[in-house]
Amino acid sequence: MQHRDGILLGSRLPCRTCGGFTLLEVMMVVVIVGILAAIALPNYSQYVQRTRRIDAKNLLLAAAARQEQFMLDRRTYTTDMSALGYAANPAVSEEGFYEVAAAAGGCGNIARCFTLTATPVAGRSQANDSQCTAFSVTSAGQRTATGSLGNDCW
Repeated sequence: MQHRDGILLGSRLPCRTCGGFTLLEVMMVVVIVGILAAIALPNYSQYVQRTRRIDAKNLLLAAAARQEQFMLDRRTYTTDMSALGYAANPAVSEEGFYEVAAAAGGCGNIARCFTLTATPVAGRSQANDSQCTAFSVTSAGQRTATGSLGNDCW
């Protein structure tokens, strides 16, 4: 066998200068990924909650339009969401995160005014949203919200 740089060619000795990662390098990568995940996960959860609020707003505004059409057709509003064409009373949003119910508005008479309120469905992830707990819209077009952000939710 020939020698080259002091190494016997053809030998099966372990190579200490070959490529690869040490345990320390792998552990550093794991620590960095863990720190990034700890920062990103709460931000992502808040982002998901904000985007799911659109589900409530869409249903509220669509139901308000249906209430106005109902008023034109029957000269009164209704508290029965199924009378507005929804499958259930209260109506459930498209994504299933919110329920919308109708009630007589500030005038106290359903024939003259209404309030629609969207609340998170119990047991779904939006029920944990403390920033925007419920959304409302009235026949006068007033939009309100409850939670730590209040009307900023709209």
